[in-house]
Amino acid sequence: MASTETTKYDSSEVKGDHEAEPSEGTPLLANKDEEPEELHGCGSYFCYDNASALQDDMMSDLNLSTESYMMFYSMYSYPNVILSFIGGYLIDKVFGVRLGAIIFAGFCLLGQLIFATGGYVNSYITMCIGRFVFGIGGESLAVAQNTYAVSWFKGKELNMVFGLQLSLARIGSTVNMNAMQPIYDSIAKSSAFADAPSYQVLGVSLYIAMFTCLFSLACALGLAFFDWRAKRILKTSAATTGETITLKDMKTLLLSGKLWLICGICVAYYVTVFPFVGIGLVFYEMKYQMPHATAGIANSLVYILSAACSPVIGFLIDKSGKNIFWVMAGTLLTLGCHALFAFTFATPFLPTIIMGVAYSVLAASLWPLVSYFIPENQLGTAYGIMQSVQNAGLAAISQLSGSLVDNNGYLILITFYLVMLCVAMIFSVILYLLDAASGSGLNLSAKERNRLAELKEKEGKLN
Repeated sequence: MASTETTKYDSSEVKGDHEAEPSEGTPLLANKDEEPEELHGCGSYFCYDNASALQDDMMSDLNLSTESYMMFYSMYSYPNVILSFIGGYLIDKVFGVRLGAIIFAGFCLLGQLIFATGGYVNSYITMCIGRFVFGIGGESLAVAQNTYAVSWFKGKELNMVFGLQLSLARIGSTVNMNAMQPIYDSIAKSSAFADAPSYQVLGVSLYIAMFTCLFSLACALGLAFFDWRAKRILKTSAATTGETITLKDMKTLLLSGKLWLICGICVAYYVTVFPFVGIGLVFYEMKYQMPHATAGIANSLVYILSAACSPVIGFLIDKSGKNIFWVMAGTLLTLGCHALFAFTFATPFLPTIIMGVAYSVLAASLWPLVSYFIPENQLGTAYGIMQSVQNAGLAAISQLSGSLVDNNGYLILITFYLVMLCVAMIFSVILYLLDAASGSGLNLSAKERNRLAELKEKEGKLN
């Protein structure tokens, strides 16, 4: 880690076997070749929330409690408490991002196949195993995606790239929320399944969803080709995180207070969004007396808005800087949304829309913060640590959310989410104060960050 702990996207600071680097702010690949990087996570996002889109049917077809249903989300997260970290290490040192992305996409495909088979034969255990295998690939695939992003883009565009990456991935979630129920209904009404048990209808629906994971695998293969082509044309190394990470580097990462604060914000915030969407369908039906179709639309709005807003918000953050302030804004907006859900009966569409925007604000501003003080050769591992901590929180809170609903109801659950958002806000304030005291530059404006990069470039030429 550099002693100044400022942005690591100044090309003059990159070490290793990068023979020629484009200027700062320039993508390593032409724009027409960016699509696979953004799209290769769509399949995993689509299938991740299959359970949410079919919550009513899944719970009734398999005779599940809310806690048992939420276990599908916990089983996704449990392997990633360890494997996200290992995935980052493997990208840094063993596979490289090309082969790693292909392997992780393959695990997503296999996991969805097992999950669908479990549904078709009415085996809850098999479905849990499928989600576990799916989880092995899902979060490590996200680490590979982040590594591609920071390897290809420099400085000014990074927040917008993260926003676009989030947006296109969330298109998968949005399509899932609005497509899976009609798919299930059409299969149930078909003559081929007129006398079939309902769990077989569920299984076939999940088999159909599996083809999106096949699409993601195809994108991962295409992405590896484009990265190979970039190496040949631009004479750069493959899209990796850089130098080999050492035990000393690992110790530095694990002792980084700023990294752990960012991880804390990530956990405390994300556990108020993903588990809520996971059980949101029945919440809207019960509290607001919505018909199933309307509840499904309401539950998908978080993803619809994040898909639409993320590139724009990322662009705004790139132009303004001040990432920590944006993180605080996203947290406060989400806090207000959950307060409306908990204590009013006003239309849920307004807070859901605001939550989608707030989620985009936080995601597009929080994740790039890691790149501003972690050396490039450690980024894959740093993102792996962040994903691991996030998944530990999601695994525990998903189960807790189901238990709270079964035993205490939705009001207590959302009150708990409010507490977690207050924790995220406290961590954000501490991060701001630590950054201000150390001068590490996490909350610099875009103009200040560009000026600092220019100074470093001049110093590099003089040296």
